[in-house]
This record gives sequence, C-alpha cells and structure tokens, in this order.
Amino acid sequence: MDTLLHTRTQRTAGLIVGLLLFAAGIVCSIAYGVTNISWRTILDSYRSFDGSQEHLIIQTARMPRALIAATAGASLAVAGSLMQGITRNQLASPSLFGINAGAAFFIVIGSAFFGASGLTTFATLAFIGAAFTAALVYTLGSIGNDGLTPLKVTLAGAALTAFFSSLSLGVLLTSGQTFDQVLYWFVGSVAGRDLHIFTAAAPYMGIALIGAIVLARHMNVLTLGEDVAVGLGQKTVYIKLAAGIVIVLLAGGSVSMAGPIAFVGIIVPHLMRYLVGIDYRWVIPYCAVYGSVLLLAADIGSRYISFPKEVPVGIMTAIIGVPFFVFIARRGGRS
Repeated sequence: MDTLLHTRTQRTAGLIVGLLLFAAGIVCSIAYGVTNISWRTILDSYRSFDGSQEHLIIQTARMPRALIAATAGASLAVAGSLMQGITRNQLASPSLFGINAGAAFFIVIGSAFFGASGLTTFATLAFIGAAFTAALVYTLGSIGNDGLTPLKVTLAGAALTAFFSSLSLGVLLTSGQTFDQVLYWFVGSVAGRDLHIFTAAAPYMGIALIGAIVLARHMNVLTLGEDVAVGLGQKTVYIKLAAGIVIVLLAGGSVSMAGPIAFVGIIVPHLMRYLVGIDYRWVIPYCAVYGSVLLLAADIGSRYISFPKEVPVGIMTAIIGVPFFVFIARRGGRS
C-alpha cells in the first residue's frame, strides 16, 4: 500500500503537526462562535476569573464543548479503525454497524419508559446499548456455515442501524417529554453540554484508548488473516473480544456525551492509512489525534454554516462523510 509518510521521522513529524492542529482546534473552539472571544480573555478566565459573562461562557460552555468534541472525535475514529481491522471491512464504523444507534436507542427507552435521567444514567445506558448491539451484530453476522464475513456483518449492522433508529424516532414522536430530553442526543451535537457529561464518560474512554494502543501490535497480526494469525500463535478470539470491549467503551462513551455522530469512524481511519499505512502502532495514535481535529473543525464550521444559528455537528459530519462514503464504496466495488 502506497503511503504518504514512509519513515519514522516523517510519521513522528506528522503526529506533532496533528497535535499542533489539535491545540489550535481547542483554542478556536473556545474563541469563535456567535460571540467571539479574544485569546487574552481565554487566558484571563483561568488566571484571574472575575465572574464576567465572557469568563462564564468560556468555563461553562465553550471549554466543555471543545473537550467533548475532541474526545468524541478521537473515540469514534479509533473505534472505526479497530472495527475495520477485526472485520476486514473498509466500511465498518460504529455508525454504520448500528452501535451508535443502539446506544442512542437505550437512552431513549430508558428515558421514556423507566424515567431515566441524569448524566451518569444516560452514560450507563449508552454503554449497555453499545455492548448489546455489538454482540447482536456479531451474532447475526456469524450465522451460517461460512461464519463471520464482511458482507454479512455489514448487512447485519445496516439492518440494526435502520431498526434502532426507526424505533427511537417512534418513541420520541409519541413522548413529548422524552423528545425534549433526548433529541439533542439523538441528532448528534456537542452544544449545550456541561463538564459533568465529560467527566462521567471520559475515564472509561481514556482506559479504552490506552487499551487500543496496547492492542495495536496484535491488530497488525490479525489483519494478515485469521489463519495466519492463528499460525503465528495469536489467540484471535481473545484479541477480538478485547477489541470489542474497547470499541463498546469508545462508541458508548461518545454517544453518551455527543449522541450518534456518523462518518467520523469511516473518514479518519481511511485517511490515516493513506498517511502511515496499515501499521496499527501508528494508525491508532493518528486516528486519535486527527479524529479530534476533524470533529473540532466540524463543530466550529457548524456555528457558521447558517449563522447566527448553529447546525448540529452530526449534520456537518454527514455533509463531509456521505461523499467520502460513496467514494470508498465505489472503490471497494471496483476492487
């Protein structure tokens, strides 16, 4: 596979550039919006907080929003890269395999029928929904004599995505109170979040990101094929199980914070493999950094596409992702 960055020095430099873009994205996310805030004011809000409106906006709205966008972007990108590795399917992602939709569905059901409320409860429901859907997709994709295949798991994921999305919309439309409480999760948005949402899910997602890095070497062997991996001594069942747990934590945490944001898990892994190849020791850190950059940029763009009103970031990622998805699907079909 042709890659843009070949040497270790080039790849390290690319990662440093990504970190600089990440830092710039955080600052720009805090500074720009309906109300623009100077960089000096941002610094002053933490060095000498005075309770002014600008300082309150920074600490209670803009900073949590930036942190949630960055964490959700990193998590979705890494989850997508792992899913594409274990299924050997270049279209695999949490959004297309139903994991995001399943997590959102459990939040909707919990709120509508069991009176669930509160940030911690929603986060727990999202994790449970993600785990349930992942297990269901794997089971449906494994039915038959030929076992798990990329085509069957893709069809199972697409079917469950449509199923859970339709059920969620039906519940939302028949329950006004639930509609108000959950709609901003369902459309995929990082606006209006507070720091408690971030702190509730971030520890699990941080552990999962570390787990993804630990799994990188094993993923390199797994991508060679099941038979080759077994021949090299890999316990493929345990590797897939560990990767599945990591994916559930990343996708569930992302949905609990920002809702079912689509296409990040497809766009970023493909671009990162173009940059650094198929070595997961590089792909996973690159996905984490540039996934954050992508969602931060999409969130900033969502504030201006219909200014002064804001568009949910999930719509922005769809605008970017649909053409990319069509391109990948057509290229895969020709292959």
